[in-house]
Amino acid sequence: QVQLVESGGGLVQAGDSLRLSCAASGRTFSSYAMGWFRQAPGREREFVATINRSGGNTAYAASVKGRFTISRDNAKNTMYLQMNSLKPDDTAVYYCAAATAYSGTRTSQSWYDYWGQGTQVTVSS
Repeated sequence: QVQLVESGGGLVQAGDSLRLSCAASGRTFSSYAMGWFRQAPGREREFVATINRSGGNTAYAASVKGRFTISRDNAKNTMYLQMNSLKPDDTAVYYCAAATAYSGTRTSQSWYDYWGQGTQVTVSS
C-alpha cells in the first residue's frame, strides 16, 4: 500500500510560479516511478510529467516541457513539480501517482496503481 498526499496548489496569475509537493508513505519510495497528471474541467485526465525511481530520468508532456520540472527527494519520500511561467491553460486539479511495479519513467496512466487526492491549481489571466 502507498499513500500519497499532494500540497502546494493555489490561485496565481499568469506568469507566476508554484511548486507542488507529493508526500508518500508505505512502500519504499525509492523503489518505484512517480508521475504527475492533471484534469481540467470538462476534460480527461492527462499526463504532465514522470520521474524514474532514482530521479535521474524524467519525461514531460509537450505542453509543459521547458516550463515545469519534476524532481524527487528519496530521503524525504517526496516528489515535486516546479511550475514556472504558468498559463491559464494550466488550470486543473493536479494529481500525483505511483507506479509501484516499475522503476523507469511511465507516461501512461494505466501503469499507475496509487493516486493522491489532487490539489487545485488555478491560473488567472
